[in-house]
Amino acid sequence: MDADLDLALRLADAADGITSDRFRATDLRVSRKPDRTPVTDADTAVEAALRRLIADERPDDDVLGEEQGGAVPAGGRGWVLDPIDGTKNFSRGLPVWASLIGLTVHGAAVVGVASAPALGRRWWAGTGLGAWTRDAPGAAPRPISVSGIAELADAYVSTTDQRTFAELGVLDRWLGLGDACWEIRAFGDFWQHCLVAEGAIDVAVDAVASSWDLAALMPIVTEAGGRLTDLTGTPTFAGGSGLSSNGRLHAAALDHLGTETR
Repeated sequence: MDADLDLALRLADAADGITSDRFRATDLRVSRKPDRTPVTDADTAVEAALRRLIADERPDDDVLGEEQGGAVPAGGRGWVLDPIDGTKNFSRGLPVWASLIGLTVHGAAVVGVASAPALGRRWWAGTGLGAWTRDAPGAAPRPISVSGIAELADAYVSTTDQRTFAELGVLDRWLGLGDACWEIRAFGDFWQHCLVAEGAIDVAVDAVASSWDLAALMPIVTEAGGRLTDLTGTPTFAGGSGLSSNGRLHAAALDHLGTETR
């Protein structure tokens, strides 16, 4: 696990080198995928570079990436890559985006790195190794843990885009959860789940999420003492949605979101 986490951190270094160079570049090329989400030349360059590095160092491992596809095996090792999570922010010059690098073994997410160089932040974890962050490039790592908030009335809750709930016909559920909490924010994407892991907020919800959005974040949240499930309460990064919390608030959040399992 130490060696795999070391590789994941080196992959993040490689990604940061590419994304930092292309962020706010005047010649940045932006196009739209069939689902109308944007993709930049930095997205494709990062994923290609990381795939080459993985092929060199872990040639037997599978890879799933947002831009080139693939799959992670139920009975083996697979890397899950989101070269830029928050491409809309990246393409508009907003600093809230990150490269997400996860490793799964027999279908379980065991290593995760979220690297956000424009914020000067990075979060990482490995099963049994704890969850960590650094607050600036070159700063000493520090361990992180979730908050101790035990009541929704005292909680900060965040989502990526509440319009997604409206499109799914369940906006009332999100609004009900928000009304039950102390504050609602929209930090969005990877950042809200990392903020849960470090105890800055208490609940984060993605009504729609892909495996590459959550695989790297799952070890970070869980090693920090929290929970990450889909909106049925199943502990998975591949359920099509995501709910992270400090653990204490998880069942209550699921109740408001109208799910049936815990």
